[in-house]
Amino acid sequence: MYKEWKIRIPELTGQEKRKAYIYIPDSYYADLSQRYPVLYMFDGHNLFNDGEASYGKSWGILKYVTENDIPVIIAAIECNHHEETDECGGRLSEYSPFDFDIPDYCQIKGRGKITMDYFVNEFKPYIDKRYPTLPDREHTFVSGSSMGGLMTLYALCAYGDTFSRGAALSPSLDFNPAEVRKMLSEAGLRGTVLYMDCGDKEFRSASERKLYAQAAALLIRKGAHLTSRIVPNGIHSESSWEKQLPFIFNTLLYEL
Repeated sequence: MYKEWKIRIPELTGQEKRKAYIYIPDSYYADLSQRYPVLYMFDGHNLFNDGEASYGKSWGILKYVTENDIPVIIAAIECNHHEETDECGGRLSEYSPFDFDIPDYCQIKGRGKITMDYFVNEFKPYIDKRYPTLPDREHTFVSGSSMGGLMTLYALCAYGDTFSRGAALSPSLDFNPAEVRKMLSEAGLRGTVLYMDCGDKEFRSASERKLYAQAAALLIRKGAHLTSRIVPNGIHSESSWEKQLPFIFNTLLYEL
């Protein structure tokens, strides 16, 4: 089953509505006693339907999980992607756990905590109440790409009592590297399962490649069970992230 509906996040958008999405495996309807892990995802509008995706191409995740009968519920929320507010007041703000500057352009006020508080305190209880979830930490995952990848790391670091596993694709580590290092250094990640990658064509300099390597090394030192990849010919796009779906689900569901 796939379903869309409208929600409000007043602290972020006032009374404006945005979409929420859920996928439930078809196998549930053959045995209504089944319960499933839940994968919470950012940028819900970019996941399921090409027609809704910001750049005309989605992750194709609905096709993948349906054809492969992946035993997981996927719950996601659309971000603020209005063109006039996307850079300074929209998605970058909602999906950053800290403030940062874009030189000669604008300052970003990080509102990632507001976003995650909504996910954990309102969205997750709503999903658990209405759908056949396994609500405990062991079966609660989080994933996203780009700024959503950064938010995935933040969720595992700051909301580790809720999320045990995650997948961070092409995480935005370079807007405020010092805060990223601080966030990872202070987190208790022992036993957390994480898939993290970056496309080899995404690195614009040796320093960006080094930053990714440093983050991966720090995650390992903090005790995370990390699967890390530099994706051959990988780029910063939904079409590239779609190709990583087998790696994501193999990691999230490994020995669960």
